[in-house]
Amino acid sequence: MMSTTVWAGKFLTVQTEGTWEYVERRGQIAAAVIVAIDAGDVILVEQFRVPLGRACLELPAGLVGDETEGESVAVAAGRELEEETGYRAAAIEDLGLFYSSPGMTSECFTLVRATGLTRVGDGGGDGDENITVYRVPLADIPAFIAAKREAGVAIDAKMLLILAGSIL
Repeated sequence: MMSTTVWAGKFLTVQTEGTWEYVERRGQIAAAVIVAIDAGDVILVEQFRVPLGRACLELPAGLVGDETEGESVAVAAGRELEEETGYRAAAIEDLGLFYSSPGMTSECFTLVRATGLTRVGDGGGDGDENITVYRVPLADIPAFIAAKREAGVAIDAKMLLILAGSIL
């Protein structure tokens, strides 16, 4: 069965195929999600997300290939980590490709682990991202997430990776 494009924007298209409606990323743009660990602490970010209408607590992340065609995941992850958090990684390890919400979107991301962190700036993102950076000890993650949730901050599903602890 052929899909039909209902709407196309700069980065996304809305498709229909039979009774399915779903979103696709345009072109070769992918995403990198970064588990940044340093001396027993995890680097997290909080930023306003328009679709949610509120701030969201997340792992640092960003698009791959949105600025430079053919950009590698490792290069993009390093660039995004530094831009969002102010940390530079000595090593970035690919942990695999994952699909964010396969019933609704074709979007996928490569999960990476960044280690050997050096603080080289303030972070905060570029332009109007207004990202807040947190450095949270692993043992404090459950309480930190609970406090953020209680304060009305949305919690990205990828935070489950940190709560589960298996990738650390």
